[in-house]
Amino acid sequence: LRATAWAWWYPRVCSAAGIVVHHYTDEAEAIMEEDASGAGRFGPAMLRPNVVIQAGGDVARAAELHNEAHRYCYIASSLHFQVECQPVIAPGTGP
Repeated sequence: LRATAWAWWYPRVCSAAGIVVHHYTDEAEAIMEEDASGAGRFGPAMLRPNVVIQAGGDVARAAELHNEAHRYCYIASSLHFQVECQPVIAPGTGP
């Protein structure tokens, strides 16, 4: 769910910054912690978005925009555990 919300916000903040996202996938993972009674909760999570932007796009700025997407994401604002992001940004090969 968290990665889905990120995939919704990230292309929008890129678009506002003039960066065109051609492709977005995410390899998200989180740790589920259980106590002795079997009750559980999610612990730290890591998002690993793989993004292809328009050829000639600003790769460094596209990477920075993950921080802005995080600020807007309602799920990120609601979680009670740390979420980190390790994006891989690549320029596309065509227009």
